[in-house]
Amino acid sequence: MGPAQTWRSWKSSVCLGLVLDFASLRQWLADQVQLLGGSVLLGWSALRSTHLPDGSMCTSLRNAHGELIEIASEWVVDATGQSRALIGEPVINADPMVAGVGLEWLLRVSDVQWQRWAGCLSFLLGSELVPQGYGWVFPMQPGLLKIGVCRLCDFRRSQPALSNLQARLLDLTGLHQAAVQDRHGGVIRSRICRSDPHVRGRLVALGDAVSTANLLGGEGIRHAIDSADVLADLLLELQGSTSASAERGLQIQYKKYLRQKLGWRWNLSGRLGRRTWLGLKDEQSDRRLEKWLTVLEKSSAEDLSALLFNYRFERFGLKVLPYLVGLRR
Repeated sequence: MGPAQTWRSWKSSVCLGLVLDFASLRQWLADQVQLLGGSVLLGWSALRSTHLPDGSMCTSLRNAHGELIEIASEWVVDATGQSRALIGEPVINADPMVAGVGLEWLLRVSDVQWQRWAGCLSFLLGSELVPQGYGWVFPMQPGLLKIGVCRLCDFRRSQPALSNLQARLLDLTGLHQAAVQDRHGGVIRSRICRSDPHVRGRLVALGDAVSTANLLGGEGIRHAIDSADVLADLLLELQGSTSASAERGLQIQYKKYLRQKLGWRWNLSGRLGRRTWLGLKDEQSDRRLEKWLTVLEKSSAEDLSALLFNYRFERFGLKVLPYLVGLRR
């Protein structure tokens, strides 16, 4: 639904993606680690990771009861997301951090309500509904819906609370009386040029900790997995190596291979995401968005998915780019 509260739809005869059940994904990943002989510690937070004289690493962990343990390892991977709890984040003025916030509820609904939203991903756009962001309704298994809002943070102006935006979305969709099964939310922070430190000695970061979040589509799990694929291959090659040259080689190769994996479209998508969402703040921007949606209405669902999630801008030629970057109103 666009700013004029007009619904548009794009349909495909083939599956274009999945709505992830993150709890199930985490459980599956934990099971895989254990099947491969690893250990999983739940409820522990990583505090710091230090280099030992023998070249190994020592990582300090703390649980909810304040207990502390230390774990020695050959390498440490920081997968703490936007918090960058271990790798840290030096100030890089030439590549500032872009931040966003979001929340999502899992709702238990009737069969009639679920059928209304089943089989499609629904996005709700417009500055009156979610300024500088968007809302969504995604179907899960029968009887369950995900509904949420997200926006980029604009420190130059006052922005409404996410809870108020969520309440407005629930009223508009008629889901305000649905039973809430789960509430979660968080922060997304990413540098467009991905200039974060990737490696410090034998401490390596991946995913959101090295700015792999998708600012245009507002998601990050796929690219976090991409970074893990790249890093896993490199670490397997260096297994058992204690030389300083291995650390230097990893530092060079990891950033290079990840840049190749994400491709040239990555920086462009970040700039478009920042401009598109931060610019969605008034009636003028709503009119621009309506024109953009009118252009996209003639495209296929496959092309739209390729634009938002794979950054295939060339499928639309040059006609759509002026709307995205605000050169045409």
